[in-house]
Amino acid sequence: MIGFDPDMIFRIPALLITLTIHEYAHARTAVALGDPTPRVLGRLTLNPIAHLDPMGLIMMWLFKFGWAKPVPINPGNFRDGKRGTILVSLAGPVSNILFALVTAIVIVLLSIFDLFKGEWVKILWLTYSYNIVFAVFNLLPLPPLDGSKVVSSLLPGRQSYAFERLEPYGPWILLALVYLGVIGIVTRPLEYALSNFINAIIGLIF
Repeated sequence: MIGFDPDMIFRIPALLITLTIHEYAHARTAVALGDPTPRVLGRLTLNPIAHLDPMGLIMMWLFKFGWAKPVPINPGNFRDGKRGTILVSLAGPVSNILFALVTAIVIVLLSIFDLFKGEWVKILWLTYSYNIVFAVFNLLPLPPLDGSKVVSSLLPGRQSYAFERLEPYGPWILLALVYLGVIGIVTRPLEYALSNFINAIIGLIF
């Protein structure tokens, strides 16, 4: 269902922040592990334009399902290709979890000082929400999501090769599962659990 609602205008900055954090984390981790590919291709940046896939952004804005431009890496440049691929793949979702925590802290601080008011605060709420959604969604073990790269790297050679052969069909499989509501059944409880975990941390801090 198309996501037309009064908050659509606030989704754009929230999406740009979330997508950029996610892809930059992939790029930064790859470079830190010895692969210069993201830097050479201009992806080691917090400029959201470098990470945008226009159609993916439109789909996310309208249908709440979309994608960014994947960060290219060359596992051959890592000291341990499989370990490097796992760390780079996990970097995106982990960065979203950490940024959701940071956003939650900002929200609490603004509330404490009675500054959490005005229409712009919707951007903060949406940024928090999108980071939760991105973290959980990208950890699903379905190509081409980050979780699938972790699974592929952990599988033995033959099984890994067979799993990777699903990648060309991955986006269509994902789209079908989203349309049928299967993805939501899986991700919503995990998003709720992650949000509760972050709220527990906030409770310990404040």
